Amino acid sequence: MSRVHEYKRLENSLVEKTKGLAIALARALCGGIVSFFRFLARRYTVVLVPHSEKRVYNLHITIFSVCCVVLFMAGIIGAFFWYSASYSGAMGALAGKDSRLKDTQASLDQLRDEITGLLQEARNFETALSGTLAALGADVKQKNNQGGSGDLSTFFDIRETPEGMLQEVDDVRRLSAYLASAQEPIREIGTLLDSQSALLTEIPSVWPIRGGIGHISMFFGQNENPFTGQYYIHKGMDISTYRSGDPIVATADGQVVTIDFDAEGFGNYIIIKHKHGYYTRYAHLQKTAARIGQRVQQGEVIGYIGNTGLSTGPHLHYEVHIGSDVVDPYKYINIRSTIARTTSR
Repeated sequence: MSRVHEYKRLENSLVEKTKGLAIALARALCGGIVSFFRFLARRYTVVLVPHSEKRVYNLHITIFSVCCVVLFMAGIIGAFFWYSASYSGAMGALAGKDSRLKDTQASLDQLRDEITGLLQEARNFETALSGTLAALGADVKQKNNQGGSGDLSTFFDIRETPEGMLQEVDDVRRLSAYLASAQEPIREIGTLLDSQSALLTEIPSVWPIRGGIGHISMFFGQNENPFTGQYYIHKGMDISTYRSGDPIVATADGQVVTIDFDAEGFGNYIIIKHKHGYYTRYAHLQKTAARIGQRVQQGEVIGYIGNTGLSTGPHLHYEVHIGSDVVDPYKYINIRSTIARTTSR
C-alpha cells in the first residue's frame, strides 16, 4: 500500500506543478499584452514652435497612432511600387502587341497586293477563256454560285460588304465562285480537244518524216518536169533531206493496203487507207517497214527515204487522196498549226 500512496503523491505533485506553470505563463502573457497596450497607449507631445511670436502648437500622439501612420504610409508606398511594376509590364506587353500589329498590318498589305494581282490575272483568265470558248464554239454561259453573274467585272465594283467584312475576303469568295463555275466550260474544252485530237489522228495531219526534218523540194500542182522540162500537174508533194535512210511515218491511223514497186515511176511505195475516205501514198522508198494488212498509228515508222523508181535524188513523194480525188497534202499538214492559231486568238 505504501507504494500506491507514493505514486499518488507524485501524481498530485506533478499536477500542482503543471497548474502553477500554466498560471505563471498565463500571467506572463497577460502581463506582456497589458504592457504592450500600455506601450501603444503611451502619449507623447510634439511641440511646434514657430520662429515668431505666434501661438505654439502642441501635437499629442501615441505610439499606436504612429504605428498606424507608418503602416498606412508603407501600404501607400507598396501600392505605388506594385502599380508601377504592373504599369511597366502592361506597357511592355502593349509594345509587343503594337509590334505584332504592325507586322500583321504589313502582312495584310502584302496580302492585299497579292489579291489585287490575283484578280488581275483572273480578269486575263476570263478574257482568254471567253475567247477560247468562242473560238471552239463552246457554251460560254456560266452560273455564279452566289446567284450573280460569273463576270469578273463585278470584282472591281466598289461597294460595302456585310458585317464589316474585308473587301478582299469578299473578292476572293467571288473569285472562288467564278472559278467553280468555270470548271464546266473547261471540261467542255477538254472533251472538245479530245474529240479533235481523235479526229486529227484519223486524218493525215502530221509531217511524214520523223522529227519534222526535211524541206519541200516540189509542191503540189503545176510544176516543171525535171526529166522532160515540160509543165505538168504534180499530184503530190516532194520532201527532201538530201540523204537516204531517214524514217518515214504514217501521217494518220490506218491500214496498209498496198506495198509495191514501180520501176518507171514511184519505185518502192506504200499506200495506207484511213477513215473518212482518206488514202496516203509514200513513194521512192529505200525500203519499207510495214506489211500489207498491218494497222499503223499516226507517227509510226513505215519506211525510209530512198531514190528508187523515176527520181532525181533521195526524197519522199507524198500524196493524199480523198476517194478518187487527189488533194494538196500541204493543207492537211498545217491543220494542227491552224487550229492552234485559231485557239490562241
